[in-house]
Amino acid sequence: MLVSPERLRLADDHAAVAVRPAGLAELAATIEALGLSRPRPVVAVVGGAGLMDDDDLTDLFAHLIATAISRLGAVAVDGGTDAGVMRLLGRSRESGAFPLVGVAALGTVVFPGNPGGAEAVPLEPHHSHFVLVPGADFGDEAPYLARTATLLAGGAPSATILVNGGEIAFEDCQLSVAEHRPVLVLGGTGRTADRIAAAAADPAACRDERAVELALSPWVRVTDVHNRRDAVAKLLELLEPGPEI
Repeated sequence: MLVSPERLRLADDHAAVAVRPAGLAELAATIEALGLSRPRPVVAVVGGAGLMDDDDLTDLFAHLIATAISRLGAVAVDGGTDAGVMRLLGRSRESGAFPLVGVAALGTVVFPGNPGGAEAVPLEPHHSHFVLVPGADFGDEAPYLARTATLLAGGAPSATILVNGGEIAFEDCQLSVAEHRPVLVLGGTGRTADRIAAAAADPAACRDERAVELALSPWVRVTDVHNRRDAVAKLLELLEPGPEI
């Protein structure tokens, strides 16, 4: 099925290319319509949309995550909304150094022609592309986000970075593991990331089964966000061709 991209007008006179798959079965054709070259490395960023100290994490995104993505010539993928890690990644990409693809459920976002639902939020305006998927609730986009990262990589290495995060972040990480994509957990960023980091440090003492399962997975790596050199080294290692898992 031929999928036609559309042009979205966003806040502050920004624009982005968007596509709308009708379901997961159409996603591969939809990704083709984005026009991004493949294969190429992909970094999926998942985590908190709220309950975060943005000031503490701004430097992390600007000088670690965005710099690594740009250095690798990679595509970044996230949830696309103007909140939390997605806002920070969008603003860190303000110079347009790499493509940034937001994957969002239509009922959860607001843009011209799409009023969204009662709790809908704006799209982050610094994203270059959006994949707008069926769904009315936050989290409905999770399977699409995980698969989008795999399809965009086209056989090149990809990795998921977890920063902070709530309940949906557990599903995001589990779906990345199901896609055989390594997950780098940045401990010290709060909430879900810290729960997984604690489980990795002492699985026997952790009562959170989801955190323990992820911490013990061979696809999951944990690092302390305050050790920037180690965090960058682990991310670059995961995105080298043929990482050993």
